[in-house]
Order: sequence, then structure tokens, then C-alpha cells
Amino acid sequence: MIAIHTKKGAFFAEWVSYCRENDIPFKIVDCFATDIIGQLQGCRALLWHWEHHDYQAALFARQLIASAEAMGLVVFPSTASSWHYDDKVGQKYLLEAIGAPLIPSHVFYDRDTALRWVENVPLPLVWKLRGGAGSQNVRLVRRRSEARRLIRRSFGKGWSNSRWYALQERLWQFRRDRTVRSFIDIGRGFIRGLLPHETNRNRLPEKNYVYFQDFIPENHFDIRVVVIGKRAFAIKRLVRSGDFRASGSGAIVYEEDQIPLECVEKAFEISSRMRSQSCAFDFVRSQNAWLVVEISYAFSADAYRKCPGFWDEALNWHEKPVKPEQFMIEDVLVTLCRKPVVHG
Repeated sequence: MIAIHTKKGAFFAEWVSYCRENDIPFKIVDCFATDIIGQLQGCRALLWHWEHHDYQAALFARQLIASAEAMGLVVFPSTASSWHYDDKVGQKYLLEAIGAPLIPSHVFYDRDTALRWVENVPLPLVWKLRGGAGSQNVRLVRRRSEARRLIRRSFGKGWSNSRWYALQERLWQFRRDRTVRSFIDIGRGFIRGLLPHETNRNRLPEKNYVYFQDFIPENHFDIRVVVIGKRAFAIKRLVRSGDFRASGSGAIVYEEDQIPLECVEKAFEISSRMRSQSCAFDFVRSQNAWLVVEISYAFSADAYRKCPGFWDEALNWHEKPVKPEQFMIEDVLVTLCRKPVVHG
């Protein structure tokens, strides 16, 4: 019996369809319920796609996953796959610990130490908050005065999600697409600014730390490689016009020959060291090496259905449909077949 959480999350519909089509016993559970541990009794696996912007899930998802694993369940995402999700500071420590080629990254928990450091470091730098996706909470810092201001605010009132971020993104998308739909979305972004989403209302300010990455110049795109088990698929994301960020640009190249195999190989190697079930890697080029920007167990699956195929661990190409949610649940089922049943 597989437990699938369906209150929130983008992967669950495909998981449920797969179970129904293949006669796999499953039950719907509510991971937000106080009796969730009781609901999981008799199950051998739990699938729950919890999302970075869900402030309620962020309160307990990691603890529930670890608890379900302690019960003997196979969980997607596992602790190894997700403890660092939407946490760039955690990713820094992990990637450094396993020797992954991370962009040089710097975190400080003391204002004065950070202010002394920034006086001598080469500029520009990329400032980030630990959470955020689609280039949110990311700035290019060109002047020391700006870096000092960011540091002081980080150890002062801190940072709250901008209520107008959605509008800024909709305006950028309209300038890119010039479609009726993108024009209508501007109005939706304006409404979200006037009536802030509950996530913005309920999340506490980010403060008492500051995080910078070295800026890697002359990158007009990044490479996003997603590894799920023994499969990897990838896209090339073009940098936004007049910007340095590729994440969230929507300008995607899918052709296989546009993806450096070195990135695919590195993604497989790092994923294995992390013991990750699913991981998306963002790579940029620095002189003669590809460096990791950040990672995430979750991603927008729809963006990858146009991929013409995937690679296996031996870097053999398979021109087959890319079905991320199916890959995930297939790997869970394989793990269950190998895992002995424990009767309590």
C-alpha cells in the first residue's frame, strides 16, 4: 500500500493516475492532519510533493519525512533528497562537504565579520536569501556601499517577500511574450500586490545571516540537469534580456546537442554522493569548468515534458518520453521490491 498526499503539490495527480493504471494499491492521506502517523499505519511508502512556497509544510515536512522513515516507510522525497530544499545555505555546506564543484559561496552570522570581509573581496557579488525560486531574492551587487547596506539590513529588520514580486514577473513576461494571456496576467500580479498572498503574510522575515556567491561573468545561459534515479534529462535556459539570471526566464532550449555531457556526468556523480532520489542541478561555466549554482529536489515538471529524451548513468541517450512523476514512483516501487517487509 502506497500513501499519497493530495492536499497540495504538483506531482500527485500523475502518481494517482499511475497507480490506477497499473493496479497499484494506494490510499489518500493528509500530511497536515494531526493523525498522519496513524494514517500511515499499514503503508509501505509515502509520496508527498511539498513545495518551497508552502509556509505550513516548511514547519514540519522534514520532521514528518524523518518520522515516516523511522517507521520503515520508503518516502519520496527522502530526508537525503529534501533536507536542503529551498535552503541555499544548507546546500553550500552539503556540496562543499561532498566535494561538488560549487560556485564559491560565503555565509556570515555576524554583521561585523561580514562587513570586514566585504571590504576586500572582489566585486561584483551575487547576494541571495536562503529561499526563493525563479530568480526571486537574488541580486547582483556591484558596489561596496550596496553590499554594506544589504549586510546591515540582513542583521537589522531583515527581508520579507516582496508583495509586488508577482507583478514585476508578469510585466517582464509580457515584454517577452507580447500575448493576450501575458497581458491579463499583469492584472493578476497587480491584484496579488494589493491583496498579498497568505505565504507573504505568514512567513517571518529572513534575518541574522547574509549569503553571497561569487559572480561568474559572461554566462548567457545556464544548464539545468535533473537526475531521477538512473535517468537524467536537461534543458538550456537563456539569460533574461538585460539581466544575469536564467532561472525563471522561460527561454528554454531542449535540443540534446545543446547540453554539455560533462554537466550530465557531474550531475549523476553528485546525485550519487548525496544519495538523492531526485535533484535538479543548475550549472554555469567558469573558465574551463562547470560549477553548480544551486540544487532542488522539486521542479516544475511541465517544463521538461518537451525534452526529447534522457540519458542513463552510462551516458547513453534514450529518445523516449520524459515523465518525471512516473520516474519517481517507479523508483519507489523498485525500492519496495528490494526492501523486506517488517511485521510489527
